[in-house]
Order: sequence, then structure tokens, then C-alpha cells
Amino acid sequence: MGPPAKEYPFQYFAASALASSLGYPLWRAAAIGQSGFQMHTINIGGVTVPRVATPYVYGFLPPYKGMVATVFGMTWARAAIFWMSDYGHDVLLKNGYSNTTAAVLPPLAVSATVQVLNQPIVRSTVTLQDPKYNLPNVFSSCKQIYKTHGIAGLWHGTTAGVLKTVPKYVTAIAIKDIMEEKLPKPDPSSPSYDADRFWRSVAKSATAGVAGAALTNPLDVIRNEQFKTEAGLRVTIRQLWNEMGIMFMTRGLMKNMVAVAMPVGMTIFFTDMFVQYSIDQERNQSVQYSTNIENERKQKI
Repeated sequence: MGPPAKEYPFQYFAASALASSLGYPLWRAAAIGQSGFQMHTINIGGVTVPRVATPYVYGFLPPYKGMVATVFGMTWARAAIFWMSDYGHDVLLKNGYSNTTAAVLPPLAVSATVQVLNQPIVRSTVTLQDPKYNLPNVFSSCKQIYKTHGIAGLWHGTTAGVLKTVPKYVTAIAIKDIMEEKLPKPDPSSPSYDADRFWRSVAKSATAGVAGAALTNPLDVIRNEQFKTEAGLRVTIRQLWNEMGIMFMTRGLMKNMVAVAMPVGMTIFFTDMFVQYSIDQERNQSVQYSTNIENERKQKI
């Protein structure tokens, strides 16, 4: 088991903010690819960008519509899910619950709640990425959605969003916890201790991120298609099946693996790094304090 989460909420938030900021262009590319938005041709230096690469290129190009709202939404959502899940894990274990219950119940409850609360931001920012969408920002997008579809329109696609978000984070956090327990602990006396600790965190973070993203790609596709068409869940699934067959489940998969697996993995990795750095600083300060006390004692003798 790792260090107690309740002692490091700032580190969780900082890690989530950094991962969300770095992952914004990738999220934008995935939102475009999974939604099936029609992209205009992009020319860079007189060279036409291949159609398959257009969403990736577009993701990095201005205007960055909804960037602040997107980064804010992803930051607080991931920070809440990871911190409260780890905190809940510790609390449940101390109260005698099984490892399985402690690993599954907190992310199940927290991620579902966060998804519902965050849905208007998700809804408006995804819709805003359509190149044909003429509204300038998220506030205008929310107003337009409310005007056209009422308050319920802001939560359109919530079912698919919850079905996608909950398994993703339950899977990612469960694998993170399993690997935390199973991977060999680095030996502090080893000359390669820092490198061993780094690569252990990389392996844990990458595996958790990839597993969570791959599992939930079909639900990402359904949710984003709902945003585009305003259709219900069953109608959307039927339309996707009629249009693409079972292959709809893989639409935007590679973009999703990059846009979801990387930020989730980076959040876990940065959290490890920030928490471990804080622990190292606390240990160094404790050693320094003990040394100072000992020196003062010797001087008095």
C-alpha cells in the first residue's frame, strides 16, 4: 500500500492539473475523431495534411475553444476521483472491508458522482470542437444548448458518460493498486534506487491508463455521437451499428488511447512523483532537524 492519500491532497490536484494541461490537444483530437466531425483540409507550408492525421494536427492549432473550461473540468474531476478513491481505499481497509471492496467501491461512487456534476462542461466543450460550430466559447455553448434543448440538454449523454467513466476509473485505479502491491519495491540502498522507483511508476501508470482507455472506447464513441446528433442512447447505438457495424466500437480508438490513456497515466505518474518528492523532503527535514538537535546537545556538553 502506498502513502496515505489524506496527507497529500495538493499533490493530487497539482498532478491532475499538469496532466490535464499537457493532454488538452490530445483530448481535442480524440473528441473530434470519436464524434465524427467533418474536418476541413489543413495545409501547412503548402503541404496538405493527410486526412488520417487531420484531427491530431487540428488539436494543436488555434483557436483553442473551451481550453480553460476543459482543463479545469478534467483537473478537478481527475483529482477528486484519484484522491477520494485512494482516501476511501485507506478508510475502508482500516474499517475491516476486503481489498476488493476497498478497491472498487470508492472509484465507483466518486467517478459516477463526478461525471454527473461535470457533464455540462463535457457536453459544451466537446460540442464546441466541431469546426462548423460558430459559438466562440463554452459559456455561449451552454447558453445555446439550454436555449435549444432546455436544462436537460446540458446533461444529454450522461448515461453513456457514466457507463464510460466509471469502468475506466475503476479499472485504472484497480490496476494501479494491484501493481502497487505486486511490483517489487525498489531497494533504498541500491545505487539505482531513483531509477528503479521512476521506472516502477512508469510501468504502473502506463498499464493502468491503457487498460482504462481501451475498455471504454465504445462508450466514448456513443457519448460523443449523442452530443452531435441529440439522439437517445438506444437510437444512437442503432444508428452507429447500421452505419459501421461492430467497427463503431473502434472508431477513434488510437486517438482515445493517446488522449485518455496518456492523461490518466500521467496523472498517476505525476501523483507518484509529487507525493514521493514531498515524502523525501519531509524525511530530509526530519534528518536535518535531528542532526541540529544532536549538534546542539554536543555543544552543551
